[in-house]
Amino acid sequence: MSALADRMAAEGFALVRAPEMRALLERYGALSDWAAFAASWNDLGLDTYMADGGRYRKRRHAAFGAVAGAAEIARKPHQPHYQSRDYNALNGGIERWFAPVLPEIGAGPSMTAILRACRDLFERLTPAASWHIELHQFRIEARRGEAGRPTPEGMHRDGVDHVLVLLIGRDNVRSGETSIHALDGRTLGSFTLTEPLDAALVDDRRVMHGVTPVGPVDASRPGFRDVLVVTFRNEA
Repeated sequence: MSALADRMAAEGFALVRAPEMRALLERYGALSDWAAFAASWNDLGLDTYMADGGRYRKRRHAAFGAVAGAAEIARKPHQPHYQSRDYNALNGGIERWFAPVLPEIGAGPSMTAILRACRDLFERLTPAASWHIELHQFRIEARRGEAGRPTPEGMHRDGVDHVLVLLIGRDNVRSGETSIHALDGRTLGSFTLTEPLDAALVDDRRVMHGVTPVGPVDASRPGFRDVLVVTFRNEA
């Protein structure tokens, strides 16, 4: 984990391919429920807050908290997701209520390992933090005549400290390239998450990120891109 923290400290982001990410997560717990965990993306609610009128995004949401020095990462009561328009000019400025992450998924082995690993990594970059953590299960759908936009707000920051974007799966989609930009607009890197457990880790204080739209490879059937986004914001 120290080597990964060093990469993030040096670059402001890190791409972690699936074999490395699996090995990292398994240090923090078994991924024994992964099949059920990934299948839960088939049961997300439509995001009805899309100011662009799109019907291509489904999601669930949950909030957790963790305090430096305490081992527990505790789920908070269900609450809205809020971003100011400074960070999300398209959909920000209002409280957005989404269906909650299912209890068995939020408390299961895979999510627990993900949260523990993120906490260990991010506390190496932000010591003595009191974390507000949010989980977002996203499915971006792509159909004939309607591309799916993973980041409809464009190149952006999330208004937090650190972000994990973990690919859960993708089917019948092309593109979805992630770009990382410095705050002055310079491109720092670009890559595509293609395999389950491919991950992008971002220092949201230092860089912006965005993802290109996805379209169906075979236009006769829909495609999708499933990701878990985990954000950590220091409230200390």
